[in-house]
Amino acid sequence: MDNVMEKISAMAKRRGFVFPGSEIYGGFGGFWDYGPLGVELKNNIKREWWKSMVYGREDIVGLDTAIIMNPKVWEVSGHTKALADPLVECKICHKRVRADDEEAIKKHEEEHEGKGDWTEPKTFNLLTEVYLGTTEPKEKAYLRGEITQGVFVNFKNVIDSTRIKIPFGIAQIGKAFRNEITPGNFTFRSREFEQMEIEYFIKPDEKEGERVFEYWKEQRMNWCISLGMNKESLRFRDHEESKRAHYARKATDIEYKAPFGWSELEGIHHRGDYDLKNHKLSYKDPDSGEEYTPWVIETSGGVDRAALFFMIDAYTEDSSTGPGPRVYLKLNPRLAPYKVAVFPLLANKEDLVKKARSIYQILNTKYYTAWDARGNIGKRYFSQDEIGTPWCVTVDFQSLEDSTVTVRDRDTAKQERVAVDKLLSYFQNKLS
Repeated sequence: MDNVMEKISAMAKRRGFVFPGSEIYGGFGGFWDYGPLGVELKNNIKREWWKSMVYGREDIVGLDTAIIMNPKVWEVSGHTKALADPLVECKICHKRVRADDEEAIKKHEEEHEGKGDWTEPKTFNLLTEVYLGTTEPKEKAYLRGEITQGVFVNFKNVIDSTRIKIPFGIAQIGKAFRNEITPGNFTFRSREFEQMEIEYFIKPDEKEGERVFEYWKEQRMNWCISLGMNKESLRFRDHEESKRAHYARKATDIEYKAPFGWSELEGIHHRGDYDLKNHKLSYKDPDSGEEYTPWVIETSGGVDRAALFFMIDAYTEDSSTGPGPRVYLKLNPRLAPYKVAVFPLLANKEDLVKKARSIYQILNTKYYTAWDARGNIGKRYFSQDEIGTPWCVTVDFQSLEDSTVTVRDRDTAKQERVAVDKLLSYFQNKLS
């Protein structure tokens, strides 16, 4: 499919998935707003992640920490230094890229048909500064550059309040902020983004560290595949030692084959004892009395990136059904913004509308359900296909006689008659 990113970004705005931030004032680079369908897609991704990582396990608890923390946290964690990246600037167009990003430099030079004229590397801090207080001088702090540190500074609080024992994990979903120099590829690289992370604490042991690291690689890959992502579009990429984050003993990315190339979806990192040691935190085994600084295996994924890649992966054009292609989002039903749409066959027939409204109200108590009585039935199907609604329920004249409806499947476009009183169980079986 040609220009798939252009098609998806246009569809995302037109159908209410993603809008440019502050668009009425010309937008604001690297910031995006999620519309009525986009917020549902994101919430469904987060809900599935939380169900899998917290509710489905006995060894992980949740947390929600503040976006702004004591600035000392970022000094101790090494981020005030580590997130100060050396950048070079093109003397012709003044675009800035990371000094070690050879691919970006090469691409820029190709676009300008020749070797660029670059400045010497200069340091720019990726942490976003904020100033607190009502009087001058105000106190400088930072919007968090990652959600991870909130877990570490609450390590002792979690242990004391839950009595959970190692090995265990702490899960968190939340916003983070970075002064990205070159935000781009739609929502892939933004200045404000949302993360889903597990910090999993283990005894400091090389074999155990290797086992748990490989375990979480497998778990996170399987989660993506279980929600419908094409296995052939996913891969692991190990970080070279020289390019690992400052805290990582070992690091692997799960990458997705996007239209703009293989791109990071989620990272699995062996952080060792770097963070807890720096924060001077340790663990005392309640059974043996042994005290040590635990190691941490981390899984860190982006909600925005997951939403983007699930949309890309689901985007389908089927030319076999008519003169023009049928466009539909083949989203896993658990991720789809609407689970069901309900239509009266004709909007000007009061009996059909009344019957359809009653069915809509029943379904909407259990599933987020769309109502649509506009235009002809074919256009309504097309509209729901494009936003990924898995099933459409049509109330026709036969429905008034025998209380059955037509249920149409998004992916196959096949239809079957289902009794109205069986609809809830019908969709429950489909979703399970």
